[in-house]
Amino acid sequence: MALYEHVFLARQDLAQAQVDALAETATKIVEDMQGKVTKVETWGLRSLAYKIAKNRKAHYVMLNIDAPAGVVAELERQTQINEDVIRYMTIKVDELETGPSVMMRKQERSERGERGPRGDRGPRRDRDEAPAGE
Repeated sequence: MALYEHVFLARQDLAQAQVDALAETATKIVEDMQGKVTKVETWGLRSLAYKIAKNRKAHYVMLNIDAPAGVVAELERQTQINEDVIRYMTIKVDELETGPSVMMRKQERSERGERGPRGDRGPRRDRDEAPAGE
């Protein structure tokens, strides 16, 4: 069987319970056709780069799927029919990530990371301190 990552964007006005129900529906479609969903990640409500169907934000959900191609075709057909899903994308991968995805690791980082509050700009000079050599 082949390995896939399926990401869909749900409308911003849906409750989290409705988004979870969409993920469960997708999982049921895959499992009914002898496939497996190995991981479901909800990335939360995130801003879009541009408006899609009058939505400025969307709920992002990713599914890791281990199934034949026919299962993915049926999943995409059902996803396309659903009016709560505004975009979806399925890609075939060589192997599935075992830990959290890049999007989940990105949320775990602190706001400024290990570089400190000034980033790469270096330490802040005081106004009263004269530059070296003056």
